[in-house]
Amino acid sequence: MANDHEKQAAARASLEFIHDGDVVGLGTGSTAAYVIQFLAQRIRDGFRVRGIPTSERTCELAVHAGIPLTTLDEVQQIDVAIDGADEIDPELNLIKGGGGALLREKIVASAARKFIVIADSSKQVPVLGAFPLPVEVIPFAEALLSKRIAALGASVTLRKGSLGEPLRTDEGHHILDCQFGQIADPAALARKLCDMPGVVEHGLFIGMADVALIGKGSEVVKIEGTRSVGARL
Repeated sequence: MANDHEKQAAARASLEFIHDGDVVGLGTGSTAAYVIQFLAQRIRDGFRVRGIPTSERTCELAVHAGIPLTTLDEVQQIDVAIDGADEIDPELNLIKGGGGALLREKIVASAARKFIVIADSSKQVPVLGAFPLPVEVIPFAEALLSKRIAALGASVTLRKGSLGEPLRTDEGHHILDCQFGQIADPAALARKLCDMPGVVEHGLFIGMADVALIGKGSEVVKIEGTRSVGARL
């Protein structure tokens, strides 16, 4: 598949940002999984890194691949975080959270000196919003928040697990998938969602990405972003 080839190419290109001795934020999802695979190959050749996974699923992949892990309890500064995205706009604003790991992903990205986004060409969009925006909420406030987010113009759906039960994130929360259509002002929407008590986190990553590596056919396009100072520790 073309997209799979593009994902692999972007993931392989991201390794240039990882240096011997680095602490690396390991993203969640199919594209980030290739980073784990390729990084593990380097480790077997003597490369030294420690990873901080953004989900229990990524943790399992990394352990199985033989990547040494650490935690934010032990290390509060990450050298580089590498993760995928569901949508990337021209300013490198992102929608993330299709895999349900947006909370840990945003924490890890915010703690990294450099945040690299990798994706296939289908994730590059002129305007965010075709992909439903994930909003992580505490179960207690789910119905209330569904109503409040719908009042902003979204069609809101509770994400379900394989048996039809509400999906629970690694932190025990629920996810509301919110279809806004085109999001004219992602930063303004992000602020409105953050102001709602009971919203734990949302999948809008505004001004956080330093670089996007996008697989396009046989090449990888590198796009530089302007990361906000507030996103850094």
